Amino acid sequence: MKAVKKPPVMKDSNRHAPHFHGDPERLRAPDRVALLEVERVVALSIKNLAARSLLDVGTGTGVFAEAFCELVPVVIGLDACAELLAVARGIVSKARFLKARAEHIPFADHSFDVVFLGHVLHELDHPLRVLKEVRRVVRGRVVVLEWPHEAQEQGPPLERRLSPEAIKKLAGKAGFGLEEGGRLAHMALYRLTP
Repeated sequence: MKAVKKPPVMKDSNRHAPHFHGDPERLRAPDRVALLEVERVVALSIKNLAARSLLDVGTGTGVFAEAFCELVPVVIGLDACAELLAVARGIVSKARFLKARAEHIPFADHSFDVVFLGHVLHELDHPLRVLKEVRRVVRGRVVVLEWPHEAQEQGPPLERRLSPEAIKKLAGKAGFGLEEGGRLAHMALYRLTP
């Protein structure tokens, strides 16, 4: 993977700040990780695909990057939060972690077989921009994991969750087809193809 020149630093660092402001340790709490169905999500993400490289956009503390490392040779986690990346680096030695915004991915076109967005789109002010940028760097499949569009005790409030229709519409505008999408036990998973 050839890295490209980094974009200039934005003067207003809070302009596109994510909505998540929780404790980094909460992201790895056993009750939360159990809801994520990590093994199942990882298996579905690379199903029927000879994935050699994966970009985990919004990697947070690297929960999914850690699991992907067992099946994909090159895993890179990307996040805008240095604090979360420090936790990820301390736990996941097999992956590489970079600080960058999802709107400006510092890699060349078609660099990754898979791009994974785990609980990212609902956090962003401009999810379409991110999907367009992801489309630029992917050559195989994009996987979107989101909270289902229903009120639940865990996760963001309903007004910040994305419905299946909203995901499909965003995907179409970004130039993706919906390969597969549906409900897991506690999450919603969508596989998109360019």
